Amino acid sequence: MFTGIIQALGSVEQSEARGGDIRLRINCGHLDLSRTQLGDSIAVNGVCLTAIELGDRSFSADVSLETMNKTSLDSLAAGSPVNLETALTLNDALGGHLVSGHVDGLGTMLEMHPDARSIRYRFEVEPALQHYIAAKGSVTVDGTSLTVNGIDGNRFDVNIVPHTQQKTVFQYYQPGSRVNIEVDIIARYLERLLQGRAETNRDKDQQMLETLIKSGFINHE
Repeated sequence: MFTGIIQALGSVEQSEARGGDIRLRINCGHLDLSRTQLGDSIAVNGVCLTAIELGDRSFSADVSLETMNKTSLDSLAAGSPVNLETALTLNDALGGHLVSGHVDGLGTMLEMHPDARSIRYRFEVEPALQHYIAAKGSVTVDGTSLTVNGIDGNRFDVNIVPHTQQKTVFQYYQPGSRVNIEVDIIARYLERLLQGRAETNRDKDQQMLETLIKSGFINHE
């Protein structure tokens, strides 16, 4: 699990094709790796990856074909900037919101414009994700925990304060940039819970109908 509070801005040192997927070597910048061990999770642009090699200021991770198909990591090349966050521990402050590092889909940055000292960004997501995004709710864009300002169909906008602009990949976005989107994990589980209740209620209604038919209260031909 992660918090969506970006700890460092790193960059790709190498993207190497390996048997249909890729291996990334990431320069960690100022990311603190003192407590990171082989096998630990590190979020790269919001994608949870497993560190398989550790250097003084770098780590390597394999990116599966499934992850390549579902995220923007397949487009990273040497020099590409990336948001970095190490996994949350029980001693850490939850400054953003609970982020799993399991990307739900890709979004597109449509436009940006100044909004006082902030910059307002507008994104578009695939229609299947739009019902998870609510005004003043949480969303993760390339690993950054953000508050949704407003929504319009499958589009939403957020305000990026100067600190976030300077410390994350937001400073590099251009109209058309692809971004990794993770919706609020609570919204995902709430939807599944409601689906389960609806299925249970349908089963109960069917059982009641069958009982009434068998008892002769309903003529079913």
